[in-house]
Amino acid sequence: MSQDSVTTSLSQRIDWDKVDGLIPVIVQDFTSSEVLMLGYMNSDALDKTLTTQQVTFYSRTKQRLWTKGETSGNVLQLKNLALDCDQDTLLATVEPIGPTCHLGTTTCFDGDAQEASQMVWLQQLETLLGQRKNADPDTSYTASLYARGTKRISQKVGEEGVEVALAATSGDKAELVCESADLMYHLLVLLNDQGLSMSDVINKLKERHQ
Repeated sequence: MSQDSVTTSLSQRIDWDKVDGLIPVIVQDFTSSEVLMLGYMNSDALDKTLTTQQVTFYSRTKQRLWTKGETSGNVLQLKNLALDCDQDTLLATVEPIGPTCHLGTTTCFDGDAQEASQMVWLQQLETLLGQRKNADPDTSYTASLYARGTKRISQKVGEEGVEVALAATSGDKAELVCESADLMYHLLVLLNDQGLSMSDVINKLKERHQ
């Protein structure tokens, strides 16, 4: 199906009269499932979003189309658009390039009012580990681990895997949790070292589950 056909199909399914020409769009992080923001689209904004694969809204205050990140560079790369059962709300799953909120935060919603989900926290940890990749090895253990190269990182993953197995066979659950945390940490470092992330692993698990 051509892009024009996809755009026409989705646009025709939306109850534009019900939403007075502006459909609310919930924006969700494709990897972490965290809700990032709420915006509105008219038919032109929807068309541009699907054509460029970057989320474009209709600004109710400026009365014009605006592509998220058009000035800051913090764009929202579209992964999928889904219409709800009442045909009056869209869910946009995206890959955010940089902070979504103009205040510089990941989400436009009050972070103090909601605890970050475990997947969101894991993604934040991955971001932090990535920032240490090119840092001075003397500044942190993570930076020193990257500096020692893939072979050493892989060795640590193997060592921690053995420690997890030993903790499990000993029946010490507290130790098992601690060793599992060590294993996860070193695995995340290894994935990042290889240009991968936990989302790649999760996607593979989802693929196998189908």
